[in-house]
Amino acid sequence: MSGELHDRAVIVTGASSGIGRAIAIAAARAGADVALTYRVNEQGAREVERAIASLGRRAAVFRCDLADDASLRAIGPDARRALGRLDVWINNAGADILTGAAASLSTIEKLDLLLRIDLRGTMLASWHAAEILDAQEQGGVIINMSWDHALAGMAGLNPQLFAAAKGGVLAFSKALARSVAPRVRVNVLAPGWIDTSFAATLTDRARHDVADSTPLKRWGVPDDVAGAAVFLASPAASFLTGQTILVGGGVVM
Repeated sequence: MSGELHDRAVIVTGASSGIGRAIAIAAARAGADVALTYRVNEQGAREVERAIASLGRRAAVFRCDLADDASLRAIGPDARRALGRLDVWINNAGADILTGAAASLSTIEKLDLLLRIDLRGTMLASWHAAEILDAQEQGGVIINMSWDHALAGMAGLNPQLFAAAKGGVLAFSKALARSVAPRVRVNVLAPGWIDTSFAATLTDRARHDVADSTPLKRWGVPDDVAGAAVFLASPAASFLTGQTILVGGGVVM
């Protein structure tokens, strides 16, 4: 992986923990300077900043609220000023309706939150990113985050809510890829069962059942998603746009 993003500058939203944290650190390992955003977990973001600095790369931390267009509009210019350039914009941040306080919201409140943060926030951030990247001589890359089961369906109320938001992200990204080509590439990552904070809330039996139903017989880890993100951001993926990589161990094919 080393050198694949040599001297490039990457923004990763929602990088204070979980998948975003792994992507930010993997990008730095691959040679990139990284701007990372958080909404409430500044301590986590600062830990990631220190991890990136220990790899000899520059890092910049910004607070960003995906529900606030002004906040979104500021992070691109802020990141360019801090890092000197901007090549890749990764929209990882999303709403958590499965753990914490949001888990107790009503169905309508959960739906509104997902549509406001995951779908609307990704769309606004992507438009801002495309405007910046398209104006640059070297163009750039946008990577958006969907969900593997948005392609196959999953029973349950929360999966219906996620499918609505993450399916929208996938469809939007394909339309955006056609709109901003050839100067900007737009691709999608669709993680499946990844061992993050939600997994920690499950029983041992439920965790075993997930691994057993996965062709590769294990849960994914954030680094699995991070590896795919670095690939899509790198010159190795220079002829890929409008594509979706499922990072789910083969549950959805």
